[in-house]
Amino acid sequence: MSSPTRRSVTSPTAEQRTVRRRRTLVVLAVLAAGAVAAFLTYDVTGSWEFALERRALRVAAMAVVAVAVAVSTVLFQTVATNRILTPEIMGFDRLFVLIQTLGVFFLGAGTVTSADPRLRFAIEVVALVAFGAGLYRMLFGRTERDIYVLVLLGVVLGTMFTSVTLLVSRLIDPNEFLTLQDLLFASFNSVDRQLLALSAAVVAVVVGWVLRLLPRLDVVALGRDTAIGLGVEHRRVVNQALLAVAVLVGVATALVGPVTFLGLLVANLARQLLGTHRHAWVLPGAALLALLALVGGQFVLEQVFGFNSALSIVINFVGGIVFIALLIREPRQ
Repeated sequence: MSSPTRRSVTSPTAEQRTVRRRRTLVVLAVLAAGAVAAFLTYDVTGSWEFALERRALRVAAMAVVAVAVAVSTVLFQTVATNRILTPEIMGFDRLFVLIQTLGVFFLGAGTVTSADPRLRFAIEVVALVAFGAGLYRMLFGRTERDIYVLVLLGVVLGTMFTSVTLLVSRLIDPNEFLTLQDLLFASFNSVDRQLLALSAAVVAVVVGWVLRLLPRLDVVALGRDTAIGLGVEHRRVVNQALLAVAVLVGVATALVGPVTFLGLLVANLARQLLGTHRHAWVLPGAALLALLALVGGQFVLEQVFGFNSALSIVINFVGGIVFIALLIREPRQ
């Protein structure tokens, strides 16, 4: 009598995993499109043309920021080989706050708010990009301890920026301080069309450049020694990736303000949903999740709960919880 046949449990094939990832991206795209449609059309009163034009401008700004934040975070985590770090560890958001505070202190709130938006945008982008690019190039050398130096220096610089900001804030007139508070949170309500078009063009160029690095980035994610052993110029790829990170973060922050934990949320969730670390899948997944979070979150915040507070406050609160959870789980993985 022959023994009963046993069905072997096999893991999904590469083709099956590819199909599942494509379906996941399609689902995310549909959800993002649904959120955009709801945001554009829900509870429109008065002129549809005016309402759609205003809302479409906000959605376009959210899309630019979503792509910039998602791509920059994934790239930074790749070169740092650590999924709990984001570019903001270097203090981009705190430097942005410091720039706004110094501007109000020396020039006055009226001068800052009435200044040419293009001039303000240029100053903020140049300052943020120069700061990030200079530090990244200086810190990411060939030794493994560089990442720890990066984290330590980021904490020190962030603390220094915060201390100077608090000191200057105490010297600002109370009435001007109220105006300053409106400049410190990410807002999609008053985005300049020309700046949005310029930001979209810069982000598109940088993302196009990043797409050329995808195969090498997959290898860099394996670690410096492995990447060098496989013939990848690790230092060159890392420098190029970090330059892209500095530009993307600088443009997104100067356009709408800091959204600290958005990248951390979408980058890790994209890897979980897609079940891979390959950048060809993770980058579009993270970008779609970021767009869904911004548009869907803003829609729920405004239309469902009727809150007028900045979405970045909610994102930072949720992101802080996720960050703590990742810190607790990381040593076990």
